[in-house]
Amino acid sequence: MELRHLRYFVAVAEESHFGRAAARLHVTQSTLSAQVKALEREVGGPVFLRTSRRVELTEAGELLLVEARRTLAQAGRALDVARQSVRGEIGALRIGFSGIAVLEGTLSADLRRFHAAHPRVELHLTELPPAAQVQGLRDGTLDIGYSPDNGLGDVDDLVVGRRARTVLSIALRHDHALASASSVTPADLEGEDLVVYAADEDDESVLDRFGAARATHRGRVHLVTGTLGVLALASAGVGVAVVPAAAERIGLPDVVFRPLRGMAAEVDVVLLGRPDDLAGPVRAFVRSCAPAVEA
Repeated sequence: MELRHLRYFVAVAEESHFGRAAARLHVTQSTLSAQVKALEREVGGPVFLRTSRRVELTEAGELLLVEARRTLAQAGRALDVARQSVRGEIGALRIGFSGIAVLEGTLSADLRRFHAAHPRVELHLTELPPAAQVQGLRDGTLDIGYSPDNGLGDVDDLVVGRRARTVLSIALRHDHALASASSVTPADLEGEDLVVYAADEDDESVLDRFGAARATHRGRVHLVTGTLGVLALASAGVGVAVVPAAAERIGLPDVVFRPLRGMAAEVDVVLLGRPDDLAGPVRAFVRSCAPAVEA
């Protein structure tokens, strides 16, 4: 039995006439009659009593009409749900992010725009370091990633687009000797204990930006995989922290921020994804970001 058999049957039942039902379905009457007969063979008996003037349902036909309408309605709902998913109107989106994407404002702006256009899509966010986002995209546990461009490693198999560029600052306890300075240079940091965001214990990409390689830096270097953890150590006076300038918006007690001078103190926030992802919500999200994404 096929859905068209049920559609033909319901049309005849509602019109009580093969000719009118055929016109409604835009098929010939002979085609309609053949399909109804095929349905009756499937059922094992007649579903219509045919007279010269009208067509009436048998008892089996009455019962079949109730279920046929339900089946056709459910099939219509199933098709509608599938179409909504393809259009990205429903479903779920799993996003990994680093704290810098929140502090800089990019992630919030992208989520606001997407949610306004697709309010029924469930959004699941997990804070992860860059390397973990890359792995999540590769193993299918994440759909989208927001990461600083440092610590990513080889991502030739992923789509990478720049969402924003932010500058780095130094966060330090208010009573630190450098707190009175208007800005901080790499020379000022020589010998200081440093707290930096890192993807893992081997990631020295932030240190490399200002020449303070871990092997030669005279102070201690604390590598932390979360932005709030970095700021917590700075607030406690454990060391001076290298953070996005936007971290100042958090307003932590006992912490002051000073701009970095004399170094390439910029970080790109990038959007990560799989190039062959066919999921509707993922494609819709990437499209909503497309005007501002730079490869």
